Parts: sequence; structure tokens; C-alpha cells
Amino acid sequence: MAGRGRRDEVDPIVNPKLSVLRNGRWRNMYIPVNPDRVTSGVCLVESFADLYSKAHGDVATGIIPCADGGSSIDMWTVGGLLFDHACYQAELASRTSTIAAVLWHQGESDCDPNLYPFYEKKLETIFDAFRKRLNLYDVPFIVGGLGDFMKTYFKNENYLEINSALEHYASTHSMTGFASAEGLGSNPDNLHFSAAALREFGERYYDVFSRIEDKNKVFEEKSSPDEAIRTGLEAL
Repeated sequence: MAGRGRRDEVDPIVNPKLSVLRNGRWRNMYIPVNPDRVTSGVCLVESFADLYSKAHGDVATGIIPCADGGSSIDMWTVGGLLFDHACYQAELASRTSTIAAVLWHQGESDCDPNLYPFYEKKLETIFDAFRKRLNLYDVPFIVGGLGDFMKTYFKNENYLEINSALEHYASTHSMTGFASAEGLGSNPDNLHFSAAALREFGERYYDVFSRIEDKNKVFEEKSSPDEAIRTGLEAL
């Protein structure tokens, strides 16, 4: 989810309505949105946020980066560092915005036959805890599949087990959708999506989201301490 797309391979998204949470405050979006590694680059949330903003009347739209590249699902266990960090960031953002969507892409580290049989149950526990702690029962959670290039990287097709778990979870839980990665390309490493693929992936995430969201939901306006950001900001 952090994104390893090469910045020079796609045109930048220019939308002054997009912001990213930095130290609890909203700043104009810039790349990398999620600077978890020196290799951070383009990620799928950029095109998702751009589509969201435009589809909702050029609304101010904020991104809350919480990803950690290469993390296993056990690293997201409830009460662990990554889980708590994501919650803290969401709670900070919620002071001046209303969360409109949660985007999840993870699973490469769980393709081992000793791990993938337990993936869906672990995901369910984590998502249930996110919804309860942050009161996100009416917020769409969108999960995305692993790329087909995984079979080249791992030299097997175990990644399909993770995709099946993600798709099954989405199909059996309300306010949850699955975005397919079928046909999307990779960087030369056959491990990370290319920048062009991430742009398209974000569009796929948004397409799934748009079919789940409550079009009649009213977003409460909240006062922001930063005059540069208008009230009523909606966050991803």
C-alpha cells in the first residue's frame, strides 16, 4: 500500500484539493505520500483520492498514510505498533475531518503455505477492531488483490490463496469491496506494482468504492486549526 511506483514514469496528479496528514496537520499532497522507505514512490491512493475529490464536487480530500511496506498481517495485530499507529493517525485526522474510506493492500508476506490458511480470520479480527475503535461501521473498506507477477517472484501461485481470502472476505462482509489486480504490471523486480499499474489500481479501488458508499451520507463540518484547509474535509 505504501507504493513503490517510479515517479518519472507517470505524470503527476495536480489537484489543489488533495492533502496529506503530516504531524497531525493537513499539507498539500506531494510524493511520496507514504514515506516509509527510501524507495517510496507513487502509490494507488493518489488516483483514488483524485477521483473521489472530483466525483464529490471538487471536495477537499485528505489522505492518512499508515502503510509499512513488506509487513505481514501478524505485524498488524490488534494492539501492535502498526495497528495502534494507524488508529492514532485516524483519530488525529478525525478532529478536523470525517473518514470516508479505508484502503488496504497487504498479503505478499503471507503467501507461505504455513500462513495463508489463517489469513482471512486474522484480517477479520483486525478489521473488526478498526471499525469498533474508530466507529467506522458505515465506512467502506476496500481490499485489493496481489498482482499476477507474484508467481514469477515466488515461483509458485500461492498468492492466489491470499487473493481468494481477500475476495471471500469482501463478499461476505458488508461495506467491504474487493479490487482485482488482474493484468496489472510490475516494476522489473516482479514484486512491486509499476507506477502506471498503481494509477489504474487506484481507479479500480475507486470504482469498487463508488458502488458501496452511501451517496446520502452527510459529512459533519469540523473546524480546522489550519486556516489553509477548509472545514468539512473528507479523509481516506
